[in-house]
Amino acid sequence: MTIAFTKVKEPYGWLGNMSPYPVTYEGKEYRTSEALFQALRFKDSEIMEVIRQEKSPMSAKMVAKKYRDKMFLVPMSGADVEVMRIVLKLKVEQHPELKEELLATGDEEIIEDCTKRDRGSSRFWGAVLVDGEWQGENMLGRLWMWLRDELRD
Repeated sequence: MTIAFTKVKEPYGWLGNMSPYPVTYEGKEYRTSEALFQALRFKDSEIMEVIRQEKSPMSAKMVAKKYRDKMFLVPMSGADVEVMRIVLKLKVEQHPELKEELLATGDEEIIEDCTKRDRGSSRFWGAVLVDGEWQGENMLGRLWMWLRDELRD
């Protein structure tokens, strides 16, 4: 079986970075893992703070896009994936109920289902269902499965 997550309010929506689980990093609380992830793409503390202050994860993402030319991390690079791994680990460490939920997924494949919004980085962070087959790198899903394996060990 495959666990495909899309929206926050649907089953397994907590796996998404838009889900309302605050994450504390270096003494500052970010409203969502998306806000922290976007902020960590920058070294400029003022831009990071603007992103952190945003009320919604989507607005945090839009602010990051606005300052794209000032990012020190290349989106979808190895370093970007490593930052996402760190963010997911913090999210689970700070919300023990999510650790239990993640472990409860067993050995199921986890996929961020981007079928309805197939654009830009969709096939990098997630995958798209085409003719019954998942297409994409599904990096977010792969990071969740890696973290699940690490938590088991």
